[in-house]
Amino acid sequence: MEASAHASAPVLAAYRYCEAITGQQARNFAYGIRLLPADKRQAMSALYAFSRRIDDIGDGTLEPAAKQGRLEDTRALLARIKDGRIDEDDTDPVAVALSDAARRFPLPLEGLDELIDGVLMDVRGATYETWDELKVYCRCVAGAIGRLSLGVFGTVPGAQDADRAAEYADTLGLALQLTNILRDVREDAGNGRTYLPAEDLAKFGCAAGFERSVPPPGSDFTGLVHFEVKRARALFADGFRLLPMLDRRSGACVAAMAGIYHRLLTRIAADPEAVLRGRVSLPGREKAFVAVRGLSGLDARAIGRRQAVRRRG
Repeated sequence: MEASAHASAPVLAAYRYCEAITGQQARNFAYGIRLLPADKRQAMSALYAFSRRIDDIGDGTLEPAAKQGRLEDTRALLARIKDGRIDEDDTDPVAVALSDAARRFPLPLEGLDELIDGVLMDVRGATYETWDELKVYCRCVAGAIGRLSLGVFGTVPGAQDADRAAEYADTLGLALQLTNILRDVREDAGNGRTYLPAEDLAKFGCAAGFERSVPPPGSDFTGLVHFEVKRARALFADGFRLLPMLDRRSGACVAAMAGIYHRLLTRIAADPEAVLRGRVSLPGREKAFVAVRGLSGLDARAIGRRQAVRRRG
């Protein structure tokens, strides 16, 4: 169903506002969702805009107590959205768009509560001793978004293992978040944040942190990056099982977004110290190639074949 065929003028304006935010502030995300039909693209933009608001509070310059207050205000707004208490002429266009999206799609909006919980971990300066601890954070800030996105995508009728779709969406979110953490180690260090597990940092002699453009003296930074890349690749392999469960355009969207990060991970693995020198990214032509592969269904079919072989084995 195309949202533009049925939505009122205020709701359409709210969606346009969310799409503008998405296009300006989330290039990889916007690149993926452009492959979706209008109604799903608009819903994904509304999800992004609300999520971005939460992230911006956490990343802003307010004092921690003020950030916590803003986040709880946002949680109260989310409660109004859940309860259907947002009118289409409300002055908050993000709330209007997300409310409409929640009426059209089975969105597990409690995932946005989890995102708020994750950002509160940042505000409180949480650090992570083990991967199991970091996974809790990653599930809040990324796994939950995967599950929310699945609410928009849905699964095709009769899809094999469809009851595990939310699990795979969650795992794919973890893969993307761990890739983000590797890409942003220098930037995060400059902001006083360390996400990689302390036990991993100690194991590879990197406990001193990453505030310089070279690895800590005497460390095995390359070994650390390859260790985390291996973990992320395993998460991608598991999460990609979601693709054959999606319709062609939804699968193309996920394959494009996740494929961009998967290729980014390959670049990081090839030159680990690059993440200390600057932000690693993919050129536009490579992103376009990933999108074409996704739209063609090549990735989904390849994954489906591998799963069939495993089941027969």
